[in-house]
This record gives sequence, C-alpha cells and structure tokens, in this order.
Amino acid sequence: MFLPCAAQTEPFVASETQRITGVPQQAVLSQRGGVRLQVSDMDALLVQIMWLNLHSRMAQRVLVALAERPYRSEDDLYAFASDIAWQQWFTPRQTFKVEVTASHSPLKSLNFAALRVKDAIADRFRALQGSRPSVDTARPHVRIYLHLDAEVAYLSLDTSGEPLFKRGWREDKGDAPLKETLAATMIAAAGWNPAEGAPVPLYDPCCGSGTIVIEAAQIACGVAAGARRRFAFEHLLGFDAMRWRQLREEASAGEHAPLAPVFGSDVAHRMVDFARRNAERAGVAHAVQLRGGDALQRMPPSSTPGVIVMNPPYGSRIEAAGQAGRNLQARRSVGFSSREFSEGGDGAEFFAELAAHWKSHYAGWTAWLLTPDMKLPGKLRLKESRRVPMWNGPIDCRLFRFDLQARRTPGP
Repeated sequence: MFLPCAAQTEPFVASETQRITGVPQQAVLSQRGGVRLQVSDMDALLVQIMWLNLHSRMAQRVLVALAERPYRSEDDLYAFASDIAWQQWFTPRQTFKVEVTASHSPLKSLNFAALRVKDAIADRFRALQGSRPSVDTARPHVRIYLHLDAEVAYLSLDTSGEPLFKRGWREDKGDAPLKETLAATMIAAAGWNPAEGAPVPLYDPCCGSGTIVIEAAQIACGVAAGARRRFAFEHLLGFDAMRWRQLREEASAGEHAPLAPVFGSDVAHRMVDFARRNAERAGVAHAVQLRGGDALQRMPPSSTPGVIVMNPPYGSRIEAAGQAGRNLQARRSVGFSSREFSEGGDGAEFFAELAAHWKSHYAGWTAWLLTPDMKLPGKLRLKESRRVPMWNGPIDCRLFRFDLQARRTPGP
C-alpha cells in the first residue's frame, strides 16, 4: 500500500502507520510524498485497508499500489494497464475515473495518458466479460491513479474516496481552514498524546472553526478519525461488510472519557459557534471547552501549564483563500483582530503584543505556531527551540516551538 501525505510529514505518517497496523518497522518505508507499507497477503491487505482508512489522521489517502513499469509512450501505458486484473477489484456495472500526476514525464499530454489507461481498462473488461464499466469524473465508484516519473509508470487503486482530511464533521468553516490531516500532524509534532505521555492541557487561542482542538479532543477520547464517513473500499470486490462492521464496533468500543483537557478560543464569536457545532458533529462537544475572546487578553485556561498549538491567521495563508482573503474587511468579517494586520500586513504589532502577553501570563507553557513567515521568531522576540518543516497546501511553512518563560524583572 501507499499512503500519500503532505511534504515533510512522512516521518510522522510512517510512525502512525506502524502504530495503527502493528507491522514490523521494516515493513514501513518513508519516501518522498508518502509512506509505503508491505502487506503479507490479500486477506491482510483488505483488513489493513479498512483499519488504516478508519484510523489514519495524517495520511491523505490509502492507495493499493498495483504495479509499476518502465514506459516511453502512451502505447506503453495502454499495454501496462491491459495486463492488470481489474476484474478482481470491480465490475462492469460500476463507474471509474483515471487521475494522472507526473514529475518530469516525457509525455506531452497527461489527458491523453489518462485516456489510454481508460481505454485499456475498458477493453480488458469487454474482452473478458462482454461489457465495460462507464467513466464518471464526478462521483466514480472506483478511482485509479497513474503517476509518471521520468522513466517509470505507477498504477494504484484508491480505497479512500474523498481525501481523508474530510472527516465528515466539518460543515461550518471560515476562510482558509486548516486541513484536519495537517492539524493532526501539528499535534503529533508537538508530542501531545495524553494516552502515551503526561496528560497536559492543549489550547488553541485562535481556534477558528475548531480544526486543531477537535482533532485533539478526538485523540484525547480515542475517537477514530474516520468514524463518521464512508470510504471507496466499500464499493470494491472482496469488501467484507461484516468484518467492516466489527472493526467499526471495535473502534467505537475504544472510545473513552477525555484523558486531557482541550481548550479553544477565538476573537470572533461566530467562529466559536462554528467550532461548537463542528465539535458536536465530531462527537467531542463534551471534551473541548470553547470561549470567545482576544488572544491578547485571554488568560490561561487551566492552572496547569500545557501546550499551545495554533495556526495564526495572517499573511499568505489568508491570501490563498482568494480575493475575499486579500480584502482587509473580509478578514475582519471572519473575526480576525485588526491588530493582526498592522501597517505592511506582516502582523508584527500583533505578535509583539502576543509574546508580551505570554511572558506575563503563560510561563511554563510550550507554544507551537505554524506559519509561512520565517521571521516570526523575530516578531515575537522569542528564540525558537525547534522548527519543523511542513507544507500547508501549496505554502511552505515552519512549525516553530517556543518554550515560554516569565518576563524578566530588572534587578535593583
């Protein structure tokens, strides 16, 4: 199997994959853009497909890597796809779609490459069974992925359907929401896992529609990431509905009371309402405490120091949302404090005030901030103790760690 993930997150996905599957460490291989998992036989493969889709928080999809072969032309791709036993996976009564990605491919048209693979699949079904499946580019039962590098073609079968960051609970959201998979990776990078370590609080003072805090609350309660959605593997031949029901019941039986408190706040009360409704749909409304309030004024939500994990809303992350994100009034309409967008739009004034507030009230806490701004430590006037590369969609970011200490008082 192959689990694609955001660039720079491969080590976290590999560790999670090994923990979920229980396979030996040597069976999990990190490579650029994802994690490869070796499975012993078809029965084990089908169970791991279900288990990984249900529990993986950081992977984008779960793919079955069917085959790979050198190629030079579109005719080579036709021959390649013709040799795969597609009839073992789906029937002519189902619909399918071929999606193509490429890196340094010599072919001039990826659309034509997809067409040749589609023709090969249809012709194989027609030759073997007298009929062929139809193509549906909007809602296919089966998605087939062709990846082309400079010399080798790879064919994979998608078992997830909708990407795994679509957990099934987010209906209310603001502009430029953080993907759930990236939020889970931020939490993993911060080392926050109350089931394995000290159950310290987690707090997001700019929680928006609640992505980080809801992911954290589900982790604290043992709620499976995919417990509230459907998957593409349910359409594949060999799908065992009874076994799937057992796995879901097993995951549900593993849910428990929160092992650590989770807190979120936002300056926009509208966004806090969004977060509350999302938390209810995610099954963790009881496990996360949400409040309105400016991050520059809110006091620590607990007497015990914990972990701050946040994605500060400014700069290119908002601009990536389009024209509405580039308009200052639109930024304010989704609840971001105008202090975050001082002259020049770099948030320097906001971050200087935020650091001063933390020094006065959050001694002993650890703060993790995801940002595309490599100068953020200077704006906070804090020295980072760690920086972790991460990509937020197309945006190259760093997750900075700051160990917060009390403001120094001058001597006599």
